[in-house]
Formats: sequence, C-alpha cells, structure tokens
Amino acid sequence: MSLESDIAVLKRVPLFAELDGDQLRLLAFGAEHRRLRQGETLFRLGARADAGFVVIDGEIALTSGQPGRERTVGAYGAGTVLGEMALLTETRRPVTATAASDCDVLRITRTLFRRMLEEYPEIAFSLHQRIAGELARMTDEILALEERFGKGP
Repeated sequence: MSLESDIAVLKRVPLFAELDGDQLRLLAFGAEHRRLRQGETLFRLGARADAGFVVIDGEIALTSGQPGRERTVGAYGAGTVLGEMALLTETRRPVTATAASDCDVLRITRTLFRRMLEEYPEIAFSLHQRIAGELARMTDEILALEERFGKGP
C-alpha cells in the first residue's frame, strides 16, 4: 500500500474526517503498517493498549470471553478504527481482535496521536466536541432503557 492510498482510507475515518491533507499525511507517515494473515491475532482481551488500529484492507473479527467460550461481537473492514480509546488514554483491550481475512492495518500509537493533538489544537477541540456528543447520545440511550426496564429498587 502506498502513502497516498493510506491517506485516502484515513480520510474516510470519522475520527480523522476534519484533518486536512498535510495532517493526514503526517498521521499516515508516522503510523506503522502491519500485514496480518487470516487467523492471526492483532490484540488479545486484557492486553495493555498503547495504540489504535485503522483497517486498511480486509476484515477483523472482535470476540469477547475466555478461550473456548468466545462470542463474536462484530467484524470490521476498511476505514474502521479499532481501539480508539487507546489513542487517548491508558487502557486494556476489552476484546480480542483476529484477522477474519488477510488484512492490512495501520497502527497509530498514542504518542503519535498526542503529538498531532499538541501540534494541531483544533483537532483536540473537534475531538472533544465529538466525544461530548457521543456521551450525550449514550446517556439518552441509557435513560431510554431505564424507562423500558423500570428504575429498579
């Protein structure tokens, strides 16, 4: 994959939608390319998370639960960010990610992402607004569930 094709995929990712061409180029240039064969593990449940991944090509399956009792929680293709929270804060992987097909992914370290936020404060502002919007949406969904299932004791 070329730098230009990586930039084209990053441009379609909602998290990076407001980045301009130079910013996308810096992000793509600083990211690490990884090639996975079908069945290879990208990361495991409970592992320390220090980076997010953007699926460039192929499909990654996410599973939850202990070995032998896993359940699939989703499958994600090109343009998807996996481990988005790891770009912002120290965390652990809530799922296991395995290549459902041969895949190309970009590994974006927290250090690289923080450097982007420091050099381009407008990205941090936009990210703050996005997270606040998502939190408000999740709160509304939780309140709707509370009405549906009752308030409890």
